[in-house]
Amino acid sequence: MNVTVLDSASLGSDLDLTPLSRFGNLTVRESTPDELLPEVLRNSECVVLNKVKLTSEAMKNAADLKLVCIAATGFDNVDVDYCRSHGIAVCNVAGYSTDSVAQITLCTALALVCRLREYTDYVRSGDYTRSGVPNRLVPVYHELSGMTWGVIGYGNIGRRVADIARAFGCRVLVCRKSRQSGDGYADVSGICRESDIISLHCPLNESTRGIIGREQLSFMKKTAVLINAARGAVCDENAVAEAILSGSIGGFGCDVYSSEPLPEDHPYQTIINHPSVCLTPHMAWGSYEARVRLVSMITDNISSFLSGGKLGRVDLK
Repeated sequence: MNVTVLDSASLGSDLDLTPLSRFGNLTVRESTPDELLPEVLRNSECVVLNKVKLTSEAMKNAADLKLVCIAATGFDNVDVDYCRSHGIAVCNVAGYSTDSVAQITLCTALALVCRLREYTDYVRSGDYTRSGVPNRLVPVYHELSGMTWGVIGYGNIGRRVADIARAFGCRVLVCRKSRQSGDGYADVSGICRESDIISLHCPLNESTRGIIGREQLSFMKKTAVLINAARGAVCDENAVAEAILSGSIGGFGCDVYSSEPLPEDHPYQTIINHPSVCLTPHMAWGSYEARVRLVSMITDNISSFLSGGKLGRVDLK
């Protein structure tokens, strides 16, 4: 089988992809521009991709393509309907990055709540040395214990974040598809009104696109910290930037964007140096351990497919 990795650069240069060679001829491409996709797919029976967008146009001449393996949990970058109608299996991987994303979510929350950027800048600039004062306690920061942490999206990652928040003494509110007793359920509006920290962990679909917009931001406390660890488009990015600039919310952390990498004309460019903002380059999923698990789970998906199994299949849902 001809196996092609379409964008290895997004998986990290330190990651060993040779386990995929057990299935046949392996071609690893650092990146694949849109205009080259039709030709590359023409010669591939199995493709592995992370961020490449597989449209119906790109796949229309991929007569030999049998399997698409998404090196991620979300699969909104692949036209699954087209694949389903043309007999192309599509697999994702779930759960591999739970600890990694939860860890970065917590780090982001702590950095913003504790105002670490401002404190480290104070030391780095030499102002602390010149001050003659042994400590500095402005800007004021607060303990997580006793805060309310709202979690929107309660899959593997959302549940792990909620567990960590509880361990820090937070009251946790959860917004999920279905109510379950003991979850501290609240709808999006309720979470926005009551929470000191709000973190997003939901998939991107028509019901979640723009789930945090101007109205929801207007409900939030002026001290609230918003963290997007889901997909960029679950937030109205213009509205979030405006909320930070106007002081309507207290802080914002984000690892995901509607266009990646962050373009020069993106709304967040206006807040990129704001002291209450922490922007990271879509790295929360990618601890070394998570990426090793990712490759292992992709090989399991391919093995399952070749033996007639359905492991990881999203085209069957």
